[in-house]
Amino acid sequence: MNVRIIKPDSTLYEGPAKLAQLPGTNGLFEIMENHAPIISALKKGVVRLVLKEGEEQKFDIRGGVIKGQQNDILIMVQ
Repeated sequence: MNVRIIKPDSTLYEGPAKLAQLPGTNGLFEIMENHAPIISALKKGVVRLVLKEGEEQKFDIRGGVIKGQQNDILIMVQ
């Protein structure tokens, strides 16, 4: 799936990932390829991506919103 993590003034990440783990307002949740469409609020925490090669990347966020559909994930953060 294609993941973009953006801030109002910059792009933190844009590229493929196998899994995204996100700090939802009701707890951690994960998104994998072919996930059902989703829009959800995010709280302060860490966004963890597992990339295609098995490598991980982590991003500290202060909150935000995720929108996902058809293997295109947009994560808008502060």
